[in-house]
Parts: sequence; structure tokens; C-alpha cells
Amino acid sequence: MSQIRIIIADDHTMFREGLRAIIKDETDMVVVGEARDGFEALDKVRDLLPDVVLMDINMPRLDGVKAARHISEQHPQVSLIMLTMYDQDKHVFESITAGARGYILKHAPAKQLVEVIRAVYHNKGGIDPYVTRKVLRQFRELAKGQQRKDFPLLNQREIEILDLMARGATNKAIAEELVLSENTIKHRVSEIFQKLHVKNRAEAVAYAMREGLIAPDS
Repeated sequence: MSQIRIIIADDHTMFREGLRAIIKDETDMVVVGEARDGFEALDKVRDLLPDVVLMDINMPRLDGVKAARHISEQHPQVSLIMLTMYDQDKHVFESITAGARGYILKHAPAKQLVEVIRAVYHNKGGIDPYVTRKVLRQFRELAKGQQRKDFPLLNQREIEILDLMARGATNKAIAEELVLSENTIKHRVSEIFQKLHVKNRAEAVAYAMREGLIAPDS
């Protein structure tokens, strides 16, 4: 079985060591490199071509958001998971547009970390529920006063799926809500991504909020 190749980018040595220890216990994952700042992260990604980068938002020389933007542009196949703290709403919000596909709080349980890594690697999304609420609150502020728009690219069923995605529902939960198979929902989600030219759930929800496709109270 192929392993998920991971780079850890964080300026705190003990935190990197802690993440490495957690990942070491997972047979389907391996840490192939570490970086202490954004510039080192860019170099490591270029040289090692990982599947996933665990990226601290606040790092010296080049912060995680800017590094994520460069990596997304130069290596779009690499999945970025941002490591964040409670008081970084703005930076998390900016990371969505920088191409991050997942977010996790630094004090989250080890089990949640590995679940997010697997989810992002398999294109199922991976956003800490707490961070999801904070990010969506930002979009609600942007969407205040907007009316739900007619959008010819998407049909009503696809907008319903987007609305449920914004509420944090998994493919399984969406399938149960709409009385459809999970495979059907997975296919519909892929079609939504293609129509909106986005790569993941976070970007799809961001687009939908910005364009008024889903209500601000989602």
C-alpha cells in the first residue's frame, strides 16, 4: 500500500517532533521532510514532491498563507493543511483563497489530525468543525444583504448540495438528507467543483457565499 508522503512546516521544533511521532504510528503515512519557515517549505516541496503539507500559519521570514499560495500555484497536486490557533480567523479565511484544502487546530486530538490528513489526501475535505464555524462567519459578513441568485451553471439540486456542504454535512449525511446514494452525491460534488472551477469544499462554499447562491444563515 502506498504511503501518504507528508512535509511538516512549523517553526517550533517540539511541535514538529510531536506531529512526526503521531504520524509515525500510522502505517499509511510517512514524514518525508520538515521545514522551519515558509521559504524552507517551498524548497522542501520542490525537492521532495509530497502529497500533503502540514503548514503552520505563523512562521518567520515567509508566513504559511503566502507559502501556501506559492505552493498552490507551483504544485497544485500538493494538498495543504493549515495548522491554526483560535485567534486567527482572518488568516484562516485568507488561506482558503491561497489554496488550502484542510484546517486543524493545534490542540486537536491526534486521531482528528490523521483523519483530516486522510480526508484531504482522498479529496473528501478536512476542516476542523470549530474553524469551519469561524470561516463561515466571515462569509456571512460578506454575504449580508445579498439575495439568493439565479445561477445558470448549477441546478436546484446542486445548490441544495452546496447548502448542506456549507452546514458541514458529509457526503453520507447529504445522501441521507436528499434520499440519494452516497456515490451519487460524490459524483454531484465533483460536478459542482468542475462547474465552479474550484478544487475542494472550502473553495466551493466560499464561492457560493460570495455569489449569494446559498443563504448567509447556512
